[in-house]
Amino acid sequence: MIKELLQQVGTFRTASILTPIFTACEVVMGVLIPYVTSWIIDRGIIAGDLHNVYLYGGLMLVMAFFSLSFGILAGRNSAYASSGFAFNVRDAMYKNIQTFSFADIDKFSTAGLITRMTTDVNNLQQAYQQILRISVRAPLNLIFSVLMCVFINFHMSLIFLVALVILGTVLYLIISRTVKLFSQVFMKYDDLNNSVQENIAAVRVVKAFVREDFENKKFQKATDALYRLFVKTESLQAINHPVMMLVVYGCMIALSWFGAHFIVVGDLTTGQLTSLFTYVMTILSSLMMLSMIFVMLTMSAASGKRIVEVLREDADIKNPEQDAVKVVKDGSIDFVDVSFGYNLKPEIRPVGLMSMMGSSSTERQSSDYAIQDINLHIHAGETIGVIGGTGCGKTTLATLISRLYDVTSGSVSVGGVDVRRYDIETLRQSVAMVLQNNILFSGTILDNLRWGNEHATVEECMEACRLACADEFIEQMPDRYLTHIEQNGSNVSGGQKQRLCIARALLKKPKILILDDSTSACDTATDAKIRKAFREDIPNTTKLIIAQRIQSVQDADRIIVMQSGRISGFDTHNNLLRNNEIYQDIYHTQMKGNGDFDEPQ
Repeated sequence: MIKELLQQVGTFRTASILTPIFTACEVVMGVLIPYVTSWIIDRGIIAGDLHNVYLYGGLMLVMAFFSLSFGILAGRNSAYASSGFAFNVRDAMYKNIQTFSFADIDKFSTAGLITRMTTDVNNLQQAYQQILRISVRAPLNLIFSVLMCVFINFHMSLIFLVALVILGTVLYLIISRTVKLFSQVFMKYDDLNNSVQENIAAVRVVKAFVREDFENKKFQKATDALYRLFVKTESLQAINHPVMMLVVYGCMIALSWFGAHFIVVGDLTTGQLTSLFTYVMTILSSLMMLSMIFVMLTMSAASGKRIVEVLREDADIKNPEQDAVKVVKDGSIDFVDVSFGYNLKPEIRPVGLMSMMGSSSTERQSSDYAIQDINLHIHAGETIGVIGGTGCGKTTLATLISRLYDVTSGSVSVGGVDVRRYDIETLRQSVAMVLQNNILFSGTILDNLRWGNEHATVEECMEACRLACADEFIEQMPDRYLTHIEQNGSNVSGGQKQRLCIARALLKKPKILILDDSTSACDTATDAKIRKAFREDIPNTTKLIIAQRIQSVQDADRIIVMQSGRISGFDTHNNLLRNNEIYQDIYHTQMKGNGDFDEPQ
């Protein structure tokens, strides 16, 4: 773990090396100052020699100046190095997250990833800064101060050894108990972030159903769990301070008692006793700093482990190791014995042998699969409707085409080539999918449209909006295509958002266009206009229209009827009305006007 994290230091390596060097120089100056102070007292004040007072006083000022200078340089370099380290860690995590498949995101959860990129990285940044400065400063201060005490008076230095044993034992007991607690704390952070994210994203639903009190109680439950863990952890750490003060005062009493004896017999001077008092405070404060470092390292170790999990995660879906196909010939689609389950690992078999070996879905229970035993052959340029009840696998079917998930068994081909053989970017540029949850980003309408093609001209954007019937409302806006879209598209209606997302997909000029219930918020007239525009203006593009309304798919060349993850029928509208009972039920139910075909029959 440590090796992988240190790789993220990168270009900030120089600052990371300079920080401990400047810190060490600062410590040397700081440790020598009390010893020079003893000279001022013994050789200057007690001896009545004003010249020595000025001489050693000037020497102290020079040493203090250098100590201050080294401290400033160490501080600047540690801030630069730790901030840069955190920057590199976040950047590496974010880049790896961008390679994640939907399954990888599901594994960590969105809230968990946010916590790791914020709270965990901040903990790691603070720990790295402390490692560069305090973890160098405290041990060196401790070692040099002890050496100076031994040099001044060996017998008096034994007092510090007793103090070290007491504090070391206490530190060990505290740290051994807090390690496990910090791991639990960050898991509770995930729960808290999940609660906040879910509530804010669905704030309109919360207010519409007057569920503020319920959400408050849920949030309080998450914060209470975090509060209790922190209280338990902080209570253990709080033992540090009283034990520290007890040892400090004990050492000062011991120094005063034994120091007076040694001064009387002539083995110790007044100046040396004064410097010993300074060193004892330095030693014990160094121990306190070390205890803080251990606590921070304990906390950051839990954070580092969570961060490395993200860095180590190897995306489930990645490009072929060699000979990746970079041209999609056409928009034909073939499913051969395809089964898929969200929590099932893909069966590893040579791509070319899938169809010969047939489906192995019987090896697992049917309930494990979202879709099962799918065989489809769609010609390039066809318009295909997909209809069925909620949870029947319509969306799952579509996500396999652009390889947002990999099949559990079987094979999916686009343009006659298995999707696993394509360069992922090539495949997804050729397959445009408008998802159920339409997402717009903060920025202008033009900015959002150019997500489909960053080099698209204004004229191309306007043409895409015309096909998606988005031009109708854009032209009525004061700034037209430069109108600012608020976060999550909160200043446009659901239907307007859907049409902008369709236009964005069209700018990719895809060979396959998938609309996943993407006109559900549009009125039937607008829905019909969009389908007509598709039929007349992009006839060579294969179109999959997933819908709940039969009106949205009845003009399609063929219609897929799905039930419980399987294909119940695949034919034209008229043939399905004659031969498919499920389609008949959907049709007659919707023609009655209630449109709900998910009710039990």
